[in-house]
Amino acid sequence: MRKLIAFATVSGLLLLGLGACEQKGPVEKAGEKIDHAIDSAKNGGKEPVADKLQDAADHVKDGVKDAVDDVKK
Repeated sequence: MRKLIAFATVSGLLLLGLGACEQKGPVEKAGEKIDHAIDSAKNGGKEPVADKLQDAADHVKDGVKDAVDDVKK
């Protein structure tokens, strides 16, 4: 049941992320990495589940964007 909930959550995040589809600049990416490091430090070195899900969604979104860019070429 947990896997189903996790899958539904990730799927929902992906759909929202793909709907927004904005490119992040290098400064925004650096800021996110700093935020991520601070959140991990607050949690005793452990990465929060929400951050893991966001990282997975960002990774998939970047992959989809790259694939779309390749198709456009």
